[in-house]
Order: sequence, then C-alpha cells, then structure tokens
Amino acid sequence: MATLLHRLGLLAARRAKTVIAAWFAALLAAAMAFIGFGGQLTDQITMPDLETTEVADRLADELPDAGGGSGTAVLRTHDGGPFTDEQQEQVAALIADLEGHDVVEEVTDPFEAQEEMASGQEELADAREELESAPAEIEEGREELEAGLAEAGMTPEELPGALEELEQSRAEIEAAAEAGAMPEAQAEAALAEIEAAEGQLTEAQEGLAELEAAEEELASGDGEAELERAERMIALTEDASMVSEDGDVAVLMIGFEVPLEQVGMEDLEAVADELTEAGIDGVDVLPSGDIAFEMPHLFSVAEAIGLMIAAIVLLVMLGTFIGAGLPLLNALVGVGIGVATAMAFSGLVDMMAMTPILGLMLGLAVGIDYALFIISRHRRQLKDGMDLRESIALANGTAGNAVVFAGATVIIALLALNVTGIQMLGLMGTVGAFCVLIAVLMATSMTPALLKLVGRRILSKKERRRVEAAAEAEERPEEKISAPMSTAKALGLAAASVAGLALLAIPTFDLRLGLPDAGSEAEDSSSHQAYVETEEAFGQGMNGPLVALADFPEALDSEAEATDYQLEIAEELAEHEHIDVVVPITLSEDYTMAAYQVVPVEGPSAESTEDLVHEFRDGNPLAGASVEDVELSAAGMTAANIDISGVIADALPLYLLLVVGLSLVLMIMVFRSILLPVIATVGFAGSLAGAIGVVVAVFQWGWGADLFGVTRPGPVMTFLPILMVGILFGLAMDYQLFTASGMREAYAHGARPRLAVRQGLHAGRAVVTAAALIMASVFAGFIFTPDPMVASIGLGLAVGVLLDAFVVRLLLVPAVLTLCGPAAWWLPKWLDRILPDVDVEGAGLERQLTS
Repeated sequence: MATLLHRLGLLAARRAKTVIAAWFAALLAAAMAFIGFGGQLTDQITMPDLETTEVADRLADELPDAGGGSGTAVLRTHDGGPFTDEQQEQVAALIADLEGHDVVEEVTDPFEAQEEMASGQEELADAREELESAPAEIEEGREELEAGLAEAGMTPEELPGALEELEQSRAEIEAAAEAGAMPEAQAEAALAEIEAAEGQLTEAQEGLAELEAAEEELASGDGEAELERAERMIALTEDASMVSEDGDVAVLMIGFEVPLEQVGMEDLEAVADELTEAGIDGVDVLPSGDIAFEMPHLFSVAEAIGLMIAAIVLLVMLGTFIGAGLPLLNALVGVGIGVATAMAFSGLVDMMAMTPILGLMLGLAVGIDYALFIISRHRRQLKDGMDLRESIALANGTAGNAVVFAGATVIIALLALNVTGIQMLGLMGTVGAFCVLIAVLMATSMTPALLKLVGRRILSKKERRRVEAAAEAEERPEEKISAPMSTAKALGLAAASVAGLALLAIPTFDLRLGLPDAGSEAEDSSSHQAYVETEEAFGQGMNGPLVALADFPEALDSEAEATDYQLEIAEELAEHEHIDVVVPITLSEDYTMAAYQVVPVEGPSAESTEDLVHEFRDGNPLAGASVEDVELSAAGMTAANIDISGVIADALPLYLLLVVGLSLVLMIMVFRSILLPVIATVGFAGSLAGAIGVVVAVFQWGWGADLFGVTRPGPVMTFLPILMVGILFGLAMDYQLFTASGMREAYAHGARPRLAVRQGLHAGRAVVTAAALIMASVFAGFIFTPDPMVASIGLGLAVGVLLDAFVVRLLLVPAVLTLCGPAAWWLPKWLDRILPDVDVEGAGLERQLTS
C-alpha cells in the first residue's frame, strides 16, 4: 500500500491541475445529482417488527375507526382572552381546508366538541332528573285516572267490560235503526253518545297501559342502565377538554387515514403549511412536533466558529496561511462531495435529517486531520532539504499510508452499524463511512496536488531562507530522549487519569435513553411553543397520548354488555397512578375488543410514561382489578419511540462486542503486542463512559443548560451511545496509531521498553494534539445548534475526542505501558509468525528509497 500511495503522490504532483479539476468536477456532479434527485428528509424513525407496529396494524384491520394516526395543532389567542365568534368561524374555515387534504380523514373542531360535551351533560342531567321523578309522576297519573273512573262509577278493572257493553249497545242501535224500530235521528244521537263514551274509556285504557309500561320499564332498570353508561362515559371524558379553562387555548385534533409514521413527509409538510399560513386574526396557529418538521441547518454560525478555531490551530502549528488553508479547502471540497452525493439518494430511501449532518461532522473533522498528517510530514522533509516532488511522494507513501489505515478503521466501525439490523442507524453509518472514504481519497490525491501547486510556500519565508542556506531549521531537532518516565510519575498519571475518567463517568450510571420530545427543541420553534401551551393548558400527558387496545377474554353477547365491560376497563385504567385520562374510542363489531385513548400523567419522555408503556408491554396495568383477564397493548408515537429506544439499546452490546473485537485484532496486527491493545481498548471504554457522562449531566440532568442552550432536560438520544462507539472507536485508533506506532518503531530499533514508550510519545504528541483540537473544534461547533439531537452528538463527540486524545492516548496509555515494562511488547512467537506484517507508517518504503 505504501508503494502504491507513493506512486499516487508522484502522479498527483505531476498532474496537479488535472487532479484538482477532477475533484471540483466531482463536487459539481454531486451538487447536480442532489438538485436533480434529492428528496425530502424526515424526522421520523421507523422500524419494522415493533410491537407498536403490530398493534397499529391490528387497529387498522379490526378497528378501522381507531387505526389512523393523529396529530395536533395548538390555537392561542394573542391577547390571552377567549376566542371570539369571528375567530371560531375562521377556525371552522381552516378545518374545512385541512379536511380537503387527501391524507386527512377528520379534524375535530374544539369549540363544537366543547359545546357538544356541555350539551350532553345538560341532557344527561335532565334525563337523570326525569328518571328520578318518574315513580312519583306515574303514581300521580294513576291516581288521576282512577279518580276519573270513580266519577264514572267504575274501577280500572271494569274498563274492558264497559267497552264491550258499549260495543254491544252500538250494534243493537244500528240494528234497530236499520229495521225502522228506532227513528234515524234518535239512533244517530244515541250512537254519538256511545262514541263519546268509548273515546273517554279508550283514552283511559291507553293511559293505564302507558302507566303500566312505564312501571315495567322502571322496574326492569334498562333506562337506568343506559343513563348510567352515558354518565360513566361523560365522567371519563370530562377531563379530556380541547379548550382551556380560560378559553384562550384550543387544540385541533387532526386524524389521518393511516398511522402517522406512514404519512409522507410531503403530505405532512402540506398540512403544516396550511396551519402556519392560516392567518386567523389575533390567533397563533402552532403545529405540534408530530406534524411540523423543521429542517436543521447543515451549516450555521456555530459551525463556522468551530472551523475558525480549527483554522487557528492549523495556523499555529503550520505557521503559514497557505498551510492552514490547504486542509480546510481539502475538507470542504470532500465534505461537499460526500454530503451532496448522500443527499442525492434521499429521494430513493427514507433518510433522517441527521444523517447528512453526521456526514458533515465526520467529513470536516477527518478531512482536516488527514490532510494535516500528510502536510506535516511533507513540511518536515522539506526542512530537512528533500526535493519538493520527492517529498510529496514520500509523505503520501508514509503518512498517507497511516491515513489510509486510520480511515479504514473509522469506515469499518461505521459500516458495522449495519449489523445492528436497524436500517436508520445502518444508513447513518454508511453515509458517515462514505464521507470518511472521500476524505481519505482527497487526502491522498488532492493534498499532494495542492502541495505541488503551492510548492515551497508551504513553509514560511524564514523557513525557506534557512533551508536554502542549509542553515539550522526553525524547528530545532528534537532533544534526544535518553531516560524513560519514572515509575512514580507513571503511577501518578495513571491514577489521575483513571480517577478523572471515573469521575466524569459517574452520571453514566443514571443514563436514560429516549427520543427528545418537542419540549426540548428551540424555544422559538412552533413545535416547542405548541408543546408548552398544551402542557400548561391541559397537562403534560396531552403531549404524548397512547392508543390502548384491550382484548376481552371472550366475546360478549350484546352491545350493552360489551359497553359496560369497555367502561369498566376504562375506569380501572383511570385509577392507575401514571394515567390521567382514559377515553373509550370504539368497540369491535364482534364485541371482542375495545380501543382507548390513554393520556399519561407526565409527558412523552418522562420516566413514568416509559414505565407505563413497559407495563402495557410486559406487565398488566389491570392487575388486581375485576377485569384483570383483559390483554392490553399500546400503540401511538410515544409508544413507538419507547419501543425504538429499546431495540437500539438491545443492539448496543452486540455492536460494542464487535467493535472491541475488531479493535483488538487490528491493534495486535499493527503493534505486535497483546497487552497494548487491551490497555488501549480499556482506555477507549473509559473515554467513552466519560463522554457519555458529560452528555447525561448536560442534557439529562440539565447542568449548564443555559450555557449549552438546553431548553428542557430529558433522556439522552437513544442512538447516541451506539453512534459514539462507532465514531470514537475509529478516531481513538487514529490517535493510538500516531502515538503507539512510534513507540513500536523505537522498540524495534533497540530502545529499552520503557524508553521506547517515552520516545514514541514525544515523536507523535504534537500531531495528535493538533488533530484532536481540530476535530473537537469541528464537533463543538454543532453543540449550539437548536436541534437537541444534533447538539448532543456534537457535545458527546467533542468531549470524547478530547478525553481520548489528551487523557487516554497521551497520559493513561503511556503511563500504563511504562509500568508494564517489557510485558507491554510481549507477543507469542506462534502468533507473531501467522500475523501479517502491517507497515502502517511506510517505514519499509522509507528504507527502500533511502538505501
């Protein structure tokens, strides 16, 4: 590889303009591909085979009324007063426009719902009053009826006989009239009297029948049971208001045809635009976080400041503006190619908005560092009097070889994210690995070409004059290290390093993973404002409702029986300490299951809500109740996010085992040692734990929240630890390579084991220091972005790089290796024979060219 890179360096130096033009052409092609084929990024994390997905599928198939997803938008008056009639009319017009979208099934008008609820309560109160007064009214009616009959000289029991006698008299009169025995006028008068008497008696008989029917119904209890069901339903739903008590905040409930995670981003964006552009006089319309998607900025002022700090470090180390500018140009072109190419595929695959940002972070950081490694070697060789073109080629063959190996470790670690089986993480790792690959290719081809164009101006004027005069270089030869680190100093450094890492890692034991909710987003975002308004007006749980599915032990016989059972389940659930409101939604047609909306007491990222979902998953919230045989399950975005966190947490041990195993194998091959890789890996675990501890303290505990712009503390982003493992492992191997390879080289050239550790550290510490400062600066630029997920990644990676470079690679590992003495370089002979000879720094090439 070193020889190949040496030839590549020569070719790039000879065809410098062609190579540079080719890379800029690649940048243009990537930009055009993105413009032509790029699609919409998403903020939704979807995974197959989640229990939430299974429940949602069952709801869609068996209870279609509850199968669709839902989102909310908050309406807030400017003056804090109740909504006016005119504003309510404008809200109704907005609802009609929203229901015109194909993906929207129904939008609930909060004001109509409030009126219906109030009207329903009044009707129930009237019905209850009527039911309670019914016995007295029945008794009063019977007394009046009996009194009227008594005046006629009969009892209710004599009514049928009296009607028969009247009918018989009618027949006799009609017969007499027909036979001429009775004058016609007399007959008509008699018949009229009989008809009047029949009417009175029939009316009395019907009244009596109605009274008896009312008594029977009252005795059966059917009316009472139906009224009680309605009252129980009202009691369950009265706290599920959609208009605040002060009347200044209302919630639009937007129901979709399909589950929310299946709604396309374009459709959600159209609905969000409809809401934000509503233009209701005196009213703010705030789409919630489950509808509104605000694309995080790929590059902002904070990232620019990070690059400026990196540029200052480069200027201090290299001493020239040209030298400082080359790594930056290299990184910017490379990251442009990598990110634009990756985003060109966003039209074909679902890509999270964070994916290109991760590529940008890594591409900038490693792009600058890898170019710096080659430029530093080239500058040292020029100051030693080497020919320009020869120096470029040799730097590419030696330092470039180390860059290829270092980049390969990062790429492998990132690609290994695909073994987790989580598509979203795999895609993030793949994009990050592609950006690192571009950085490696740029460093080993464009950097030599740029070095040829700038020529000896890569050195300062003073350095060039001294080289031309064959005088002493500005950087004096390093003092010969002739004594190893003392045992006492090694013990002190090791103890201090371990204690410091352990102290920073303490918060890690309280790590709680989850997905940040809208409450943690920037304060000026509509989703954050909607979250806060909902919380203040309706309680925390309204920001993260669950959809619960209850499977009955057996099918019930009637709708009334099923409704009673449904209500009993809801009432028992409402008694749970973590549940605020339970609203029955629907029953299945075969009376075997019911669906509910469950509003937790706390918000979607609260620990109690997570415990509640796990209880639905693995326990029984109805334990001890009369309906404990019911099988419960939960769905909804809150439950889905908790399920996703669990899947990713379960994948972490496998991935960590893979990365640690890979780390040991690679380092054993490179350093020809057993103990060194073990020490380096344990050190990596320490720096990782310390970095995660800092993230927990800031984003979960809220330490320094104002400094870091943390709007609201909450759980740490669920896939942050696994991303940090993949990224920091590769970077840690970079730093270990540039320190321990020098130690190994000194030991191979005959230095005593402890002395070799100090000599190698002395040779490699400058480049590691600069590289770590640059990389940490780039990562730190993302800490102050409004997106909490991006900010937590930036903080974790920045702290992880600083801890791993300055505490682990420059202090802990050298100190422990010094204490180990000869054991640090022990390797079984049989293993030494079968391991390939990995000449990472191209020492063989250097010997070949100088011999």
